[in-house]
Amino acid sequence: MPSFGSGLSSQLMVGAESPVGTGVTPTATYEFLNETLTFAPTDLDGMGLKSGQAYKRAARRSRSRVSATGDFTMEFADQGHMGLLVKHCIGSTITTPTVIATTAYKQVHTPGSHSGLGLTVQVGEVQPGTTVTPLTYTGCKIPQWQFSCNDNQIAQLKCTIDGWNMTTATALASASYAASAGVFSFADASTVTLGGTASTTAGFTSIASGVTVATVLNGVTITGSTPMKVDRYGLGNAGTKKEQIENAIPTITGSFTGEFTNSSEFLAPWLANTGTPLQIDFSHGNAGSSNPYRLSFLFPQVKFNLVDPNTSGPDITAQQITFEALDDGSGTNPVMQIYIVSTDTTL
Repeated sequence: MPSFGSGLSSQLMVGAESPVGTGVTPTATYEFLNETLTFAPTDLDGMGLKSGQAYKRAARRSRSRVSATGDFTMEFADQGHMGLLVKHCIGSTITTPTVIATTAYKQVHTPGSHSGLGLTVQVGEVQPGTTVTPLTYTGCKIPQWQFSCNDNQIAQLKCTIDGWNMTTATALASASYAASAGVFSFADASTVTLGGTASTTAGFTSIASGVTVATVLNGVTITGSTPMKVDRYGLGNAGTKKEQIENAIPTITGSFTGEFTNSSEFLAPWLANTGTPLQIDFSHGNAGSSNPYRLSFLFPQVKFNLVDPNTSGPDITAQQITFEALDDGSGTNPVMQIYIVSTDTTL
């Protein structure tokens, strides 16, 4: 493989930690678009007055805390460890995909606790002379994520991380990419359905009698946020934080952009404050035995926060739609299910 003195030779890899904060050699390699990961220490300067001294002194600067933060964005691939990131985005408990037929495997992800879930994230940063420097971030959790797919675009996943530390001492892991991974795009958004009845059997949620949306939608964004206490430092821990703990109510929200095509689909339930099931499916190709690669977001109940048709000129009237996924009170249905069919036999 040729080496380039630019981002063309960069790499991003991830590995699951156990316990959180204990760095591992990352094994999952991702084709990524960009990253902003950074070491984020807190340095303190002594401010005591010294006769004749005007500037801060190097000897009195102390490193109080270490941390890491930032995000990375990638196209949502149809194979190649996307399930590992989904698991850490929403705290799902799945450990191994289940075979459907031949080479097709399914993953059913539902939101759960992030306790005990940690990642080592390594970025191979490239210097102009083609030297690749590994920056390895440990103790990483994903308190926020965003999935988006707009007209004439490839679907993207953005993961925001909070980590314990960063080191350059860990060797660069060997990148290994899924040989024939494709990506989900706007053209693969096969169906968007509203309404019907959600039910869960043996851990799998489905919606019966949902109606395909007639409104022309130009894009979808889904955002998950899990607030965490990220400053659990404490005496005796040498400025390194302890495991980040969820400490507020998590949220899953979303939005559509589109034409104001049908007032009964989004405007009517918003005005009536009525909850409804929502399902968004992406599919293409064949993962095995006529089972297409699939990515589905299923919400047993959403309520619309805003449905806003506005006329801005002679063009078709546009509308902005926002929603939030809510617990439907059934005791069995999850707030959200992310269903993946791929050829991945492991997360």
